[in-house]
Amino acid sequence: MSSLWILIYEFFMTGLFAIGGGLATIPFLTEMAEKYGWFTTDMLSTMIAVSESTPGAMGINMATYVGYITNGLAGGLIATLSLVAPSIIIICIIAKNYQKFKDSKLVKELFVGLKPAVVA
Repeated sequence: MSSLWILIYEFFMTGLFAIGGGLATIPFLTEMAEKYGWFTTDMLSTMIAVSESTPGAMGINMATYVGYITNGLAGGLIATLSLVAPSIIIICIIAKNYQKFKDSKLVKELFVGLKPAVVA
């Protein structure tokens, strides 16, 4: 399988299952390092430090870096898009279903309860 397809698969799965932000991607990246040898654990430590100190989401910064070191600019773009694709798909599904149920009393009550939590 082409390394670009592997990047797409690995980062799509990472984006789908790494719930909790950028730090939640570290186990997935560790597994990629062991499985494919794209980078070492020392490089992973450096990626974490650089991703924490640069603007943007940590997980996206690391995906871009891994994609770039494995396949150049195309790899960086593909890894980044693959990481965020699951979130975009899920949000689109929720938005479509929200339109169907936005007048539901239960949905309105849920949003009333969510507003203070979002503000906090």
